Amino acid sequence: MKRITRVFTAAVLGLAMILSGCRQAGEVERSAYEQIQNQLLTMSGYESQASVTYITNKNQHTYQTLHQARMTGEYRIEVTGPERVAGNVTINDNSSIVQFNTRVKGRIAVLPAEVSERMELFVTSFVKNYIKSQEVTITVSGSGESMCTVLEAVVPGSHPYLRTEKLWVNNKTLKPVKLSIYDPDGVERITVAFDTFEYNVNFDDSIFKVQ
Repeated sequence: MKRITRVFTAAVLGLAMILSGCRQAGEVERSAYEQIQNQLLTMSGYESQASVTYITNKNQHTYQTLHQARMTGEYRIEVTGPERVAGNVTINDNSSIVQFNTRVKGRIAVLPAEVSERMELFVTSFVKNYIKSQEVTITVSGSGESMCTVLEAVVPGSHPYLRTEKLWVNNKTLKPVKLSIYDPDGVERITVAFDTFEYNVNFDDSIFKVQ
């Protein structure tokens, strides 16, 4: 495992993205990190089937979900399994956050205290935190086709269980593989395993509207 530590500011990241776009096709191929950084920073949104696991000191619970999110802040997350909770949907339209169950037609407003835990499940949120982080740790992990670049960022705020997060991105496909969130003691509290991931989906605006 090779570890590289660099310090970035939002301005430096923006400059790196501009310079990357100015390179000619005949030049030497960019490193995996540069490609991954460019892919994430130019992402407009994504859709993913993901397994989300919440870890406590006593047990853990895993849910199968469908994530749809935009960099502008809108998101929709639907729980598809296990069967007992399938159909629960949470929508953020940038003005309100509502959770409802399509089976029982019920709906409740999500409390502000719940927002950070839901928001940090998304790669769009990670990218924003990554840009704002004063110090960014980059780790190369794995080998061969499974080689990943691991990016680390700080979760803003003072949530007791959300302090730092790491994103594993496949060097070959440039797609996220896993997102892990850690508490102040470095204990993993939430993991998001991406079974599928599609960049820059052209979403219909209606899926993010709270009816």
